[in-house]
Amino acid sequence: MMRGVLFGLAGLVAMAGPAWAAGEYGVFCADDRIEIEMRTLEQEKTARGSDVCQFGAFDYLSDAQSFVAKNFGSVGAACACK
Repeated sequence: MMRGVLFGLAGLVAMAGPAWAAGEYGVFCADDRIEIEMRTLEQEKTARGSDVCQFGAFDYLSDAQSFVAKNFGSVGAACACK
């Protein structure tokens, strides 16, 4: 019984692999504004359109916020994809 549960969980992890890896916080320029999202670049482009670029990915929200503060000032600051 326990072996079946473990194999079932392993299957879920294998199927959800990229989704679990997407636990990163991405710093994006979307609609000419800086934002922090828990999406992949592809997901962000689907949600916001093709004029989206990613400046970084971080495991922790605080790291993403620090990066934004250091490089852009704050979330919502003006940006451009080049």
